[in-house]
This record gives sequence, C-alpha cells and structure tokens, in this order.
Amino acid sequence: MRKSSYKGFQRTSTLLRDRIRKAGESRGFAVTRVLTHWAEIVGQDIAAICKPVDIKYGRQGFGATLTLLTTGANAPMLEMQKEQLRQRVNAAYGYNAITRMRITQTAPSGFSEGRAQFGAQTKSAPKETSPEVAREATQIAAPVHDEGLRDALEKLASNVLSKSKH
Repeated sequence: MRKSSYKGFQRTSTLLRDRIRKAGESRGFAVTRVLTHWAEIVGQDIAAICKPVDIKYGRQGFGATLTLLTTGANAPMLEMQKEQLRQRVNAAYGYNAITRMRITQTAPSGFSEGRAQFGAQTKSAPKETSPEVAREATQIAAPVHDEGLRDALEKLASNVLSKSKH
C-alpha cells in the first residue's frame, strides 16, 4: 500500500488545476496574461483600485467569469464600468473570453486576506519646516539628556508646531 504525503482528502481544485489550465490555454486563454498585463489591459487608473483574483469557466465551457478584488469605496465605481472592463479584457484576447465579471471586496481565500492594497501610494516629500519652528522645537527638546529621545521629541515638536501655525 502506497503511503500518501497528504492527510485526508485533497481539494478537487488542486487535483484538476493543471487540466483546467491546459484546457483554457488550448482555447487561447492563458489566465496568467490577465495577471501579468493587468495595468496595460485596463489602464493604470483602474489597475490602481482593483486586481483580478479568479477566473472560473462555466459548465458549458462558453466564456468565463472574471472576479475582481477591490475596496468598498471603489466597488460602486467599478460596478458602473464593468461592461467597459469586460470589453477591454476581451479585446486583449481577441474574442469573447470573459462573459461575466464579478466584483468582490474580500479575497477568494478568506476574509483575513481580503485587505486589498493596490498600486503603491507614494508619500509626498516632507515639508520644510521654517527656521523659527525648528528653533522652537530644539528649545523644547533641549532639557532631555538622551540623544535619541531628544531627536524624536524635536521631530514631534516640529510637526505639532508646524500644524498649529497653519
């Protein structure tokens, strides 16, 4: 008797993953293309607020459903653009590969992974503090003897004073 390295049963999707992928690719539909070229297909503005997470084929094999992950605030906007997005994805394939689109706000694997973060948000450069604010912050932190704590207090005082002066 052959001992399996798995305890219990494997998920059916795990057992059939390669066969499903090959069947899709034989129809000219490579799922990875949607993932790797997402920003080019839908545009940078849409790619910054959503990402494709799943493609499922229908029972009859005609067309697929593309599931997009987004945040709650962006879901209504994507819902209104669903048909245009579907057309863009299908234009990339040259035929009607996607027949339906579904928008979700949670990851397919569960709620804890559903904290969607899209496109890196660039931080703006810190604003220059005025010389008088810097001087006042230095005076406030001067009595502290520990150098690291004094530097941290200077930065904090500088931030607080800068915001209160505006």
